[in-house]
Amino acid sequence: MPADKQSVLNRIRCGLLYSESESAFLRNERRADLIFSYNHTPPAAEQRRQELLRQIFGSLGERAVILPPFHAAYGSNVHIGDDFYGNTNLTFVDDVEINIGDGVMIAPSVTIATTAHPVHPDLRVDYNRFSLPVVIEDKVWIGANTVVLPGVRIGYGSVIGAGSVVTHDIPPLVVAVGAPCRVLRPITDADLTERSGA
Repeated sequence: MPADKQSVLNRIRCGLLYSESESAFLRNERRADLIFSYNHTPPAAEQRRQELLRQIFGSLGERAVILPPFHAAYGSNVHIGDDFYGNTNLTFVDDVEINIGDGVMIAPSVTIATTAHPVHPDLRVDYNRFSLPVVIEDKVWIGANTVVLPGVRIGYGSVIGAGSVVTHDIPPLVVAVGAPCRVLRPITDADLTERSGA
């Protein structure tokens, strides 16, 4: 790989600014045509859908379900574990890696973004941006219309309430809600007898 491309990749991995022009060589990693095909498959075409998901994502566990339509900047930077359920209008802004564990459930119209832009307009020339990976640990449930921002880790078993904007890490086994998202309470054995305790 030429030194200039390697330099851009190093900046991306370090969460430093990079531009659209500088990162143009990564376009081949985008899976836009495959995502289009997936979003237009008939509901009964289960085998074809699984084949497409395995071509789209960096890795995919067993028994993954994603209801179309879904969207991804690349697709190839998304890694999904076993028993994943993603409802309609799921969006991955995966300029860098999104790692999702086993048993994760995501409600409709959720966005998981690894990329943001500088606040000062002079730094947004040529779509200047920075990217930080997102990690969603096992058995997390993310409510509808939630946005998960760059660099966030959501801990094991936690629940993110609908409409939340997750701006920072969320610890394991909590209910967290709001914009910005804040921990509301821990998840305890008392929740085993309740339908909903949020």
